[in-house]
Amino acid sequence: MRVIFMGSPEFSVPVLDELIAAGHEIACVYCQPPRPAGRGKKDRPTPVQARAEEHGLMVRHPLNFKDPADVAAFAALEADVAVVVAYGLILPQALLDAPAQGCLNIHASLLPRWRGAAPIHRAILAGDTETGVCIMQMESGLDTGPVLLRLETNIEADDTMETLHDRLSEIGSAAIVDALFALPTLTPEIQPVEGVTYAKKIDKTEAKIDWSQPASVVDRQIRGLSPFPGAWATYNDERIKFHMCRLSEASGQAGEVVGAFTIACGDGAVEILTAQRAGKRAMPVGEILKGLELPKGTLFA
Repeated sequence: MRVIFMGSPEFSVPVLDELIAAGHEIACVYCQPPRPAGRGKKDRPTPVQARAEEHGLMVRHPLNFKDPADVAAFAALEADVAVVVAYGLILPQALLDAPAQGCLNIHASLLPRWRGAAPIHRAILAGDTETGVCIMQMESGLDTGPVLLRLETNIEADDTMETLHDRLSEIGSAAIVDALFALPTLTPEIQPVEGVTYAKKIDKTEAKIDWSQPASVVDRQIRGLSPFPGAWATYNDERIKFHMCRLSEASGQAGEVVGAFTIACGDGAVEILTAQRAGKRAMPVGEILKGLELPKGTLFA
């Protein structure tokens, strides 16, 4: 098929690779424009743009589609279908209608649960035990379109946002190839009204740990925000981020160090496995404790 691909972050890259490997013709790649990043604040292309250029594909990154010329250029590609995954812009109806078989979105949740911007984070934070990928026919509403294909996966007790992100990206890559192959035979499934939830964008204020919460909540917060933005707390006025943990049967005052790197919560405790000191990379606890003293009884704030 002649495909327009629309995506921006790392999550989208395997999807582009799989579409190319499956033999589809990529008419054009749309992604967010390069933006300042890193210490030098130099413009950096999105991961999708970098991969598209490696493949020698045409890349466009309009700021929006308010200019009729951008809409006309999109329609002029005469694509069979557009595949959209974590693109970062709302598409106007004119774009949704332009490809012969419409626009298909790869959404990282089991719709109608977790419509919106941050479905992977929200699934872990909420304590969901399963999630998945939906291939959805796009319409003007926010992730409201009919579902053509859905694949499920368990959320394991040691899953972080990063591990689940990578697994769902792989699942989505395979699912869209299957969906395009079987498109004429797939029956769109209207999303039910029951069970609708919204995955609002993660705010950095959600990353500060409240140790008075039950350990199960703190555990999900640490894993659901790892690696970005990273759940954090302060110790001796230093901000420390936590990237991986597991539940512990220890107990104590909320925020109290009750073991080598085990911290008590309002109910139970969490054993920290991977953390990151200010200005340093994330490290296993064994490495961090070589330079950080954590006497029992001291408190994280």
